[in-house]
Amino acid sequence: MSLTRPTITGSFGVVASTHWIGSAIGMSILERGGNAFDAAVATGLALQVLEPHLNGPAGDLVGLVMPAGAARPRVLCGQGVAPAGMTIAHFKAQGLDLIPGTGLLPAVVPGSFGAWMMILSDYGTMALRDVAAPAVGLARDGYPVLPGLARAIAAVSPLFVEEWPSSAAVYCPGGKAPEAGARHTNPALAATYERIVREAEAAGGDRTRQIEAARRAFYEGFVAAAIDRFVRAPAIDS
Repeated sequence: MSLTRPTITGSFGVVASTHWIGSAIGMSILERGGNAFDAAVATGLALQVLEPHLNGPAGDLVGLVMPAGAARPRVLCGQGVAPAGMTIAHFKAQGLDLIPGTGLLPAVVPGSFGAWMMILSDYGTMALRDVAAPAVGLARDGYPVLPGLARAIAAVSPLFVEEWPSSAAVYCPGGKAPEAGARHTNPALAATYERIVREAEAAGGDRTRQIEAARRAFYEGFVAAAIDRFVRAPAIDS
């Protein structure tokens, strides 16, 4: 069997991801003294910016973590749970026998942010500001659009422009999908992460306390409030 990817080895550390910028960010964290879990969190947050067609801050996270010296890996389930009102009876009352593939009805409570914060708190060593900074910089200053991302946005751009204007504002500026290689920004996401970091640091100097405050900001604070406001307005689904 021939290999389609190079074998990577290293005496200091290795980071592999689906985007070269994400991998470079992970290595930069290791080079600054962070451990593997710090690097994973920084890479994961950055990929939410670089590859929004594959994952995002309101997505899921599943994984295996293997701390040094542990006898067995830990299974991490950051998959979103169903909201309290999402019952079979509710869907049947809407005349549905299948949950739609897009829109508000299939949405679950976002699991990825809480899972990343758990990894950082339980196994990491760095402050939230340090591991979030690369994602904030990419969202604020821009990143090159991958061909796959350009194709994904182009495929749904009519839906964005006609039915999901808030998505169009981010991914179809001027009503047009970005071309591959174009520089794209997401200032709203940058501002969100920056505010989460500020609210985390307002909890005091303890690293663990800051991470818990960030989790509260997402699931109980301003992020949750924004999600609540958004989902109260009707939106087309599939």
